This record gives sequence, C-alpha cells and structure tokens, in this order.
Amino acid sequence: MRLFGRNFSDLNPLFWNIATRKGILARNIKDFFGKERFASERRTETLPAAVSSYRSALIKTGPGIDPETQTNKAVNIRLASEKICGMVIKPGETFSFWRAVGNVSKKQGYKEGRVIRRGTLVRGTGGGLCNLANTINNLVLRSPLEITEFHKHSDALACDIGHRVPMANGTSVSFNYVDYRFKNNTGCCVQLLVRCEGGDLVAELRSEKEFPFSYDISEEGHRFVKEDGRYYRVSKIYKDTKNRATGETVERELIWDNRSLVMFDPALIPEEELKER
Repeated sequence: MRLFGRNFSDLNPLFWNIATRKGILARNIKDFFGKERFASERRTETLPAAVSSYRSALIKTGPGIDPETQTNKAVNIRLASEKICGMVIKPGETFSFWRAVGNVSKKQGYKEGRVIRRGTLVRGTGGGLCNLANTINNLVLRSPLEITEFHKHSDALACDIGHRVPMANGTSVSFNYVDYRFKNNTGCCVQLLVRCEGGDLVAELRSEKEFPFSYDISEEGHRFVKEDGRYYRVSKIYKDTKNRATGETVERELIWDNRSLVMFDPALIPEEELKER
C-alpha cells in the first residue's frame, strides 16, 4: 500500500517488518507449491574441470567506510560460506542462496554489517552477505548456467575510482524473498567452492567436464552523472561468450544497463569522470 507516492514500509520500521514477514510468507508458499528441484548435496571431493573463479577483498577501506561493519561483514561471509562450499548442483536443479545459507541471527553468530534499507546504508544483522551473493553471481555469469532470480542494488556503494571492476557490487539478497538463484541446464553436475583466505573471499565454479565456451564480463561508457542534485554511476555491462578452442567471440549480451545511485560522498568523484545531464 502507498501513501502520498511512498510505500508504508518506507515510512515506519513497523511497516517495514510487516512487509518483510509478508514477503517471507509469500516466498515459502510459492516454493512449497512450486516444481523447482533445489540443490542440497555437498561434497568434499572437488569436481575436475574449472569453469570460472573470482576473488575479492573481504574488507574494504576508504573514506566514509565504517571499519567495524567491514570486520563484521567478514565474519558473516565466513559463516555463510561454510554452508555453501562444496554444494553440487545437478542437471535440472536450482541453487537458492537462502536455501543454502538459511536464516541469519545473532544467536548463530552473525553480526551487524552494512545493509541497504529504504535506499539508505544502515546496520543490520547479517549485513554484507550481498557481497557473497555477488561473488557467486560473478561465477555464474562466467558460465553457461541460467540465472533465474537476480535483484539489483546500487553499484556505487563505496568509492572505487581508479580500480573499477564491473559487477564488483550490485547483487541484492534479503532473507528469504529477495533471493539469488540459478539453474543448471547443462548435462553435467557443477560445484560451488567458496572460502575465506587471508583477507580475500575466494570462489570457484567447477564441473564434471570442460564446457566448449568461456565467458567474460566487460563494461562500456563508465561515467558519473548528476541529475536533480543526485549522483549516479552509469555504464553498460556485457557478457561476452567465446569459443574456447578459437578464442572467437560468438555472442555479446547486455546484462545490465547500469544506473546506480551514488551512496558514497560524491565529492570523491574525479571531475573528469563527472558529466552533467
């Protein structure tokens, strides 16, 4: 329900909690009556063929970044990664982030990290798990697997000027109705490996055999724009499919026409990267 053009959940935390419980209930009902086969098996042995890999820093530093929430995020990611690492997705099965991780609570050891709520960065239990979901998304984008559920949040949470990595942010998850899911439509099993190694989150997607194509992510037109007093990161992000044997690009797919609200101090944006509209 909306009031004066805004959702009730944007006006009061009570309404936010009610909307969240409603979303969880709706998801549970949909899954109960649905026909999806969800992955649940985990194996200690590693499948032989490497499909894709991705590494990112667990803790970000820089102007405006709260070090405590970053440390807590690392704890949260370690706990959730332990639930996912080794998971095998068989042909026809769907991986669900929240079915793998389960609910998060202080009782389970999860701490307060950064979450986006009502368009604002705030503290929340389990905050930072979007980074883990985003890492898995980067693995899947670099594979033939089919993403069946993906929710975006801002790709401009912190200043990463000078070391821009496309899709370094942008995947949103919130228990359990804002999920990240992909389906294995190939003819062989695939496996997710995620672990915390030193100060990095290290992830790998493996399969029973090598796929004939390789995949990469590229970006064009990256810039910042100011509109009506607000700042946005703008770019076009593509998935490039290449023949593994010849290296020839056989397909280029636009996966995100990016227009993300800047959630760090816009004074940090270099003048040469800012365009007026």
